[in-house]
Amino acid sequence: MSQIQEFNDYRKRMNDRIMEADNVVLKRFFSLDNQTYQAGALSVKTKELLGLVASMVLRCDDCIKYHLGTAHKAGVTSEEIFEVMAIANMVGGSICIPHTRRAVEYWDALQQQKS
Repeated sequence: MSQIQEFNDYRKRMNDRIMEADNVVLKRFFSLDNQTYQAGALSVKTKELLGLVASMVLRCDDCIKYHLGTAHKAGVTSEEIFEVMAIANMVGGSICIPHTRRAVEYWDALQQQKS
C-alpha cells in the first residue's frame, strides 16, 4: 500500500471514529475546518497553500500531508510548492527542514501517483 493510501485510509478511519462519538463541539470544529478551506475571497488553492505554510511552521506532519494532498488536487505546481516551502522555512527556521524533507517525499509520491 502506498504511503498516500495508508495516510488517507488512516485519516478516514479515525475521522469516522471521532464522528461516531457524536460530540457536538468536535463535529462543529470539523465542519468549521471544512468551511474555512472552501472558495471565498481567496481561492481554494491559496487557502491550501496558506494551510501548508502554517502546518510546516507548526511542524505537523499529518497536516502537511493533508494540505499537500488537497493542494495537489487543486492543481498546485511543484514550483509553487517549493516556493511555499521556502516561505515556511524562512518563517519557521531550520527546525522546519526535516518536515520539508518528508513533505518533498510525499509530494513526489503524489506526483508519481498522477502519472
